[in-house]
Amino acid sequence: MTTPDVDVLLTRAQSWLAEDPDPETRAELKEVLAAAEADDAAAEADLADRFHGTLEFGTAGLRGALGAGPNRMNRVVVTRAAAGLAAYLVDTGAEPGSPVVIGYDARYNSDVFARDTAEVMAGAGLRPLLLPRPLPTPVLAFAIRELGAAAGVMVTASHNPPRDNGYKVYLGDGSQIVPPADEEIAVRIAAVGSLTAVARAEPESTGGGVLGEEVLEAYLASVEGLVADGPRDLTVVYTPLHGVGASPLLRVLTDAGFPEPRVVEQQADPDPAFPTVAFPNPEEPGAMDLALDLAALADADLVLANDPDADRCAVAVPGPDGWRMLRGDEVGALLADHLLTSGRTGVYATSIVSSSLLGRQAAAHGQPFAETLTGFKWIGRLPDLAFGYEEALGYCVDPAHVADKDGVSAALLLCEMAAVAKAAGRTLQDRLDEIAVEHGLHATDQLSVRVSDLAEIGAAMARLRGTPPTELGGQPVTTTDDLSLGSAALPPTDGLRYRTAGGSRVIVRPSGTEPKLKCYLEVVVPVADGDVAAARASATEQLAALRADIAAAAGI
Repeated sequence: MTTPDVDVLLTRAQSWLAEDPDPETRAELKEVLAAAEADDAAAEADLADRFHGTLEFGTAGLRGALGAGPNRMNRVVVTRAAAGLAAYLVDTGAEPGSPVVIGYDARYNSDVFARDTAEVMAGAGLRPLLLPRPLPTPVLAFAIRELGAAAGVMVTASHNPPRDNGYKVYLGDGSQIVPPADEEIAVRIAAVGSLTAVARAEPESTGGGVLGEEVLEAYLASVEGLVADGPRDLTVVYTPLHGVGASPLLRVLTDAGFPEPRVVEQQADPDPAFPTVAFPNPEEPGAMDLALDLAALADADLVLANDPDADRCAVAVPGPDGWRMLRGDEVGALLADHLLTSGRTGVYATSIVSSSLLGRQAAAHGQPFAETLTGFKWIGRLPDLAFGYEEALGYCVDPAHVADKDGVSAALLLCEMAAVAKAAGRTLQDRLDEIAVEHGLHATDQLSVRVSDLAEIGAAMARLRGTPPTELGGQPVTTTDDLSLGSAALPPTDGLRYRTAGGSRVIVRPSGTEPKLKCYLEVVVPVADGDVAAARASATEQLAALRADIAAAAGI
């Protein structure tokens, strides 16, 4: 699509200024306009990026950089999104006065966007209920069911960079939206005219407003109820990565009888600037350095981290060569093992890009297994779900209360498991080794390439479709699946899956929330004579070969 000329962009920007209620974004845009009118090339390019296109509303809701313009996160975009969502709810049967729960994290403008949403919901005749302060995303998911809400909104950009914010939408089942609801909401957002026509009202006028502590207390009680009596001797180091997880996590751990964790002081309080990390994602290199340093000083048994909205949980364990971060698939296997051996029945589910180990674990205990597309919007809505996880550090251990990933409840169960193991003179790593002996060593890795131009991702996918690899990791490719075609088991999604004669698997897909191309790798190595170390060494070599071959095939 051709970029409009500067005059057209200037006209769009002036129209935007006329209805933008935020003095900060108005001032920001005025500066860009003045520079563009003075023929500043950088300002013209900035203007084009802001006003040529809009943030697309989809199954991930909205997510983008803060700033003025339809291609940024701001009060205009959020007000339109809220109006479109309200129209969808009314059109699909929400009664006047139906509650809509609204949560928010501690990012820049999250509280402002939440209040704007509440006023629009009230103006549409619904009853907005704001969570009492910045809280984890799973509290919002819990509150939807607890309060019988028609929908929920969470203002968060999760683990994105500091400049970003986002807008996640849940329906009354407590799960994130999936097609066709996202498309139907997007149509109504597009139909919103001038903001002056969007009705607003004080949330309190509808009987709504800011909730008290009751819903948070109910959530905490549900989490604390997940653990049984047992050993509690455990030294834990924890970091919330400048997010909102510290208060609820410390509360559930201490109420459950665990010693209070050692918290990384520099990252303990919510801070939207995320000053100690380049990306506030525990998977990113360097994000866990402060926690691991503290763990070494404290002679800790376990390191835990949440991402900024606390819906994910990262884990590190000590080993002979120092601290090791567990992969999401390893944590998923440990949690599944704990729940299966505890007698939890129902469907055990994971995403197609996660390890296939969960299927073997479930089968060994006579429980059904399911695979879904990536994202808890798919996992969380599965009927009879007992446990769900995805490799990106997301775990649903209590689907009866939270049909979404929950880093707080997952952390509590991990502490229970680690304390039981410690009391027996064992570690979580020991249990992982036993699982490998039982089911084969399922080793996973990921090649993730961050791009500055999204066209690079499309070009890589086109190369793979045009010239599919015939060999990966020294093994012939036996099956190639273009996931964009869909199947009886899965809806269409942009992705490619390869299986080799040696049992390896590679999936390539664009990230749904970040400018990244992701390649998910898995090898399965039998453990001969209980020699897990030898199996790990072989798996490391095989993964390296897979990584090199798929990178070459994709041209990344």
